[in-house]
Amino acid sequence: MTTAIDTGLLDFPFSPRGDRLPDEVPALLRDRPVTRVRTIAGDVAWLVSSHALCKQVLEDDRFSLKETSAEGMPRQYALTIPPEVVNNMGNITGAGLRRAVMRAINPKAHADWMERYAGELADRMLADGAPADLRRDFTVPYSTGLHCRLLGIPMADADRLYRSLHVAFMNSPRPIPAAALNWDRDIAYMKDRLDDPATTGLMAELAALRGTPEYAHVSDDMFATVGVTMFGAGVISVMGALTMMCVTLLLDPDVRDRLAADPGLVPTAVDELLRVNLSIADGLPRIALDDVRLGDVTVAKGELVLVLVEAANHDPAQYEDPRAIRLDRPNAGTHLSFGGGGHYCPATALGKKHAEVALRALLHRMPRLDLAVPVEQLVWRTGFMKRVPERLPVRW
Repeated sequence: MTTAIDTGLLDFPFSPRGDRLPDEVPALLRDRPVTRVRTIAGDVAWLVSSHALCKQVLEDDRFSLKETSAEGMPRQYALTIPPEVVNNMGNITGAGLRRAVMRAINPKAHADWMERYAGELADRMLADGAPADLRRDFTVPYSTGLHCRLLGIPMADADRLYRSLHVAFMNSPRPIPAAALNWDRDIAYMKDRLDDPATTGLMAELAALRGTPEYAHVSDDMFATVGVTMFGAGVISVMGALTMMCVTLLLDPDVRDRLAADPGLVPTAVDELLRVNLSIADGLPRIALDDVRLGDVTVAKGELVLVLVEAANHDPAQYEDPRAIRLDRPNAGTHLSFGGGGHYCPATALGKKHAEVALRALLHRMPRLDLAVPVEQLVWRTGFMKRVPERLPVRW
């Protein structure tokens, strides 16, 4: 195989460190907003970095998410879920289940619970004393707990489901045997929840649809897939984003102090913290369905395009002084951290509320929250679709 060194291509993804913008990003934004890279899978892709062009790709139906799982297409990395599940929300909509899912992820249905549980977790950290691992003790249980609640499954089962995510969100050049084992196990678990009269929430609502004339075409596998994918994609996304928001505040005590002193700033600060967030470690993939002009290049039909969210969110053409955290930035909400176009994340409102409640709970109880180790000692997970520190030791 020709290596990236031989061809002059950049290797992608870039650094797994989440405490600094990858060194390649400023040069890409300045000189190469559309450039060729070699992926983990060994395929060539177009990497798109400017905000305007990333937005174009996400909003243009000629760039397909569904086709990224098709046989023979270039890949960013090996699939860790069945190919037919890649276009998950499209499948949910096609099965007529979107309305039930949207009801389940309505933040108003979970706001009181989030306030209570975030407070309980923070109080538990205080009682146990510093140092604490903010990821293990707060962001992971808070995120898994929310998704157990909305699915209506026992909180006691959160850990067993969360274990699968360490594999399901790996970046690997070849298939991972454990991914299929985890998938089959978790699908079986969700099928059991459909049969369990104690199940509540979304899984109970889906169970009630089984066998009705309108949903006779929907298999138990499809109903179970909704549960597995909502837990996996939901937990890993909100946990990663919240963990990295906390990293941002730990590294910028001035911003932390402002939010601790004035909690009313937190809701509007969330978009700015999402903009500078580096939790997305890969590119949002699309396959060109036709020849498409993108900036100064023509992307050929069948080629892989990767949207580099971290670059788009730091594009000086879109954001003045993009590396600065400005809590009053007027266009912070134009970030692409939730994607865009037809695949814009449907759980955006829930994700923002999840972060808002968590940050208020932490800063109310621990206004001087700080790293308990030098930032250089943080160990960043490698080969993973999200940037997260393996541990996040904190003091207060």
